[in-house]
Amino acid sequence: MSFTVAPARFDGPGYTILEDAALNGRNTFRVAARANLLVDVRDSTALAEVLAFPLVRSLPLLPLGEGSNLLFTRDFPGVVLNLGTRGINVLEDDGDSALLHVAAGESWNDLVHWTLAKGFSGLENLVLIPGMVGAAPIQNIGAYGVEVCDVIHAVEAYDRRQGCIVRLGNADCRFAYRDSCFKHEPDRWIVTAVVLRLPRQGTLRTDYAGIGDELARMGVATPTATLIAEAVTRLRRRKLPDPAVIGNAGSFFKNPIVEAGVAQALKAAHPGMPAWPAGADHCKLSAAWLIESAGLKGFRQGDAGVSEQHALVLVNHGSATGAQLWDVAQHVQAGVQARFGVLLEPEPRVL
Repeated sequence: MSFTVAPARFDGPGYTILEDAALNGRNTFRVAARANLLVDVRDSTALAEVLAFPLVRSLPLLPLGEGSNLLFTRDFPGVVLNLGTRGINVLEDDGDSALLHVAAGESWNDLVHWTLAKGFSGLENLVLIPGMVGAAPIQNIGAYGVEVCDVIHAVEAYDRRQGCIVRLGNADCRFAYRDSCFKHEPDRWIVTAVVLRLPRQGTLRTDYAGIGDELARMGVATPTATLIAEAVTRLRRRKLPDPAVIGNAGSFFKNPIVEAGVAQALKAAHPGMPAWPAGADHCKLSAAWLIESAGLKGFRQGDAGVSEQHALVLVNHGSATGAQLWDVAQHVQAGVQARFGVLLEPEPRVL
C-alpha cells in the first residue's frame, strides 16, 4: 500500500493513518510539530499489518501516548504511532493480591483510581501522573518514594526484530531510576500492555517528604491507600502546574546521582542541600533544590520558562516552540553545572 497519491486519511481494520499530521494536541507541552504519518492503532493485533506497510517500514517510528514525557524541538520526519488499546482484566485473584492485565492505551491516572476502587494498593503514591499505561514501564515512572517497577509483574511489547508480541518478566525489563530496556531500545519495542501484581493489604509508603504532613493536615491518623492517594493528589496540585492549564511535561530533570564523596563536599559547601543515599557509595541530590539555588526558578525567555511553582518543571506560557524550551533547558543545565559542578539530565525524551 502506498500513501504517496492516496487521500490524506486512510481507515483500516483497527487503525487510522493520517498524512502530514499536526502534533500540537499530541504533546502536553502543546508545541507545534508535524509528522509525515500519524497512525492511531485501536487493536494491538493490527500492529503487524501497520508495521509491514513499506512506507511505514522505511521511516523512523515514534510510539507516542499522550506526549506527556516528550519535547518536540522540530517536526518528526517519520511515523508517529499511537496505541489506543483499552481494557483492564483481572487474570488472577487469590484474595490477598491480584494480577491485572492493562492495555497500553488506558489512562494511568484512571487506572490508579480503578485499582483503589477495587480495594488494591500499590499505586496510590503514583496518582495524578499524566500519560498512558504503555508509557509507565518505559520511563519507570515514580513519585513519592515509589516506582512502577515495584509492582510490575511483566510487560507485553511488540518486538520489531521478531515481528510479534512477547512478554518480558520484570527482570528482563532492566528497570533502573527512570530507565528500562524499552528506553534504551526505542526502535525495537512497542509496549502493548502491562501486567501488575497488586496486593490488597500492601505496605503503605508515608515516609516520603510531604505525605505525612499532608495526612496530618487532613486529620488522618490511620492512613489507607485511598487517603494516601488523596494526600498525594493535594500535594501535586499545589506544587505542580496543571498541563491542562499551562503546557508542561511535569518534572523535566532527573534528580542527579553522584558519588558519595562529591555529595559530602557539596553538603559541606551548601549545608542546606538535600541528599539521600542511593546505593553503597552514591547519593541522590534534589534537582529542584539545585535549580532554585542557582536562581533559575521562574526564569523565562519569551514564552518558554521555568515554572514559578516548581523549579523542576519547564512551561510553555503560550506560543513557545520546542526549540525555545530546549534552549531554556540547556540554560538551566549550564547554570547548575557552573554553580555546583553537577550536570542535570533531562527526564523526558527530547526530539
